[in-house]
Amino acid sequence: MSPIRLALVGLGKIARDQHLPAIAATDGIELVAVASRNASLDGVAHFATLADLLASGEPIDAVALCTPPQGRHDLAAQALKAGKHVLLEKPPGATVSELGPLVAAAQASGRTLFATWHSRFAPAVEPARAFLSEVPARAVTITWKEDVRVWHPGQRWIWEPGGLGVFDPAINALSILTAILPRAVFVTGAELSFPSNCSAPIAATVDLADAAGLAVRADLDFLQTGPQSWDIAIETDRGALLLAQGGAKLTLDGQVLSAQPEAEYRNIYKHFVELVETGRSDVDLAPLQLVADAFLLGRRIDVAPFHD
Repeated sequence: MSPIRLALVGLGKIARDQHLPAIAATDGIELVAVASRNASLDGVAHFATLADLLASGEPIDAVALCTPPQGRHDLAAQALKAGKHVLLEKPPGATVSELGPLVAAAQASGRTLFATWHSRFAPAVEPARAFLSEVPARAVTITWKEDVRVWHPGQRWIWEPGGLGVFDPAINALSILTAILPRAVFVTGAELSFPSNCSAPIAATVDLADAAGLAVRADLDFLQTGPQSWDIAIETDRGALLLAQGGAKLTLDGQVLSAQPEAEYRNIYKHFVELVETGRSDVDLAPLQLVADAFLLGRRIDVAPFHD
């Protein structure tokens, strides 16, 4: 089978740091075009917009949308209407409800729609899920703290409505949580700290539970300096399970159960190729729904303005 001819829409930090090397390392897919107003790649066809690319007749089979979530629905709808497979960077959209029509459009056109959650492809996530399928969790604590100035420098869209603020990284933790627990969780309360000059929170605490009463507490911060924290600690009947480093390492009472090299985005593109080849889609909205519910239930706290 010929490689999937892919167009990358948006060529910012995440596209350059993660998507480009992952595409290059994945069999069955090749980058043939880029749509970006501000950047281009040597040797790759370039267009200012996705609309320009689709109108050009450039032969592509799929698009990967690496733009900010605001406006991503319209881009995905354009691509599906044009008969292209679509890969969505996380979060898959700015709202939950906008994804339903895209799922329907993909089904109607027989095309693949893949809402990626890259942290689910971290190497220790599946071992954690397998462990918790056999050993009950008693309590869960998420500590997700990073420095926005390091990871999202100058990206003002993240502070606008739909940009999610601290939930842009924290949704990675929620994507892992919803993958490893045997039962669905729901939000029971939240406190969201909004800088006075921003429309999205810079820190938050979120309480969740499942139907059996499992308590989950998430402590989220976008102003962490020094060591960064991407950890999920789980109390179990067999000891303290720790999924650390964003899902890269799993330990039980300090004993390493799993630690492998990071390959999240390579695994995303491998899965995308498999989805296209088998005519399937993969769209799980649970992490985005939890974020939406945190905004619905969250008590707003006004804090000092944020400046890059």
